[in-house]
Amino acid sequence: MNKTQLIEALATKNNMKKKDAEAAVNSVFAAMTEALAKGEKVQISGFGSFETKQRAARIGRNPHTHEKMEIPAFKSPSFSPSKTLKAEINQ
Repeated sequence: MNKTQLIEALATKNNMKKKDAEAAVNSVFAAMTEALAKGEKVQISGFGSFETKQRAARIGRNPHTHEKMEIPAFKSPSFSPSKTLKAEINQ
C-alpha cells in the first residue's frame, strides 16, 4: 500500500472527501517526522513504535574501486512492531 492508496482507504472507510483524508494523512506524517527529528519516540498502541537510532562513523569500501572511504555518523529511523501487530500478521 502506498500513500495514495492509504488516502483512498481512509476516505472510503470514513465517508470523507479525498482532500480531507489527504490532509489528515499528511498532518499525521508531519507530526511523526517532527517528533522523530527532535529525537522523541513515537508509540502507537497496537501498531508499534518509531524512534531514531544513532549510527556511528565507520570505514567502508567503494564496491567499484575497492577504495576505503569514511562513512560519517548519521541518525536513522527505526520501527519496532507491537505484539498485537505481529500476532495479527501471523494469523
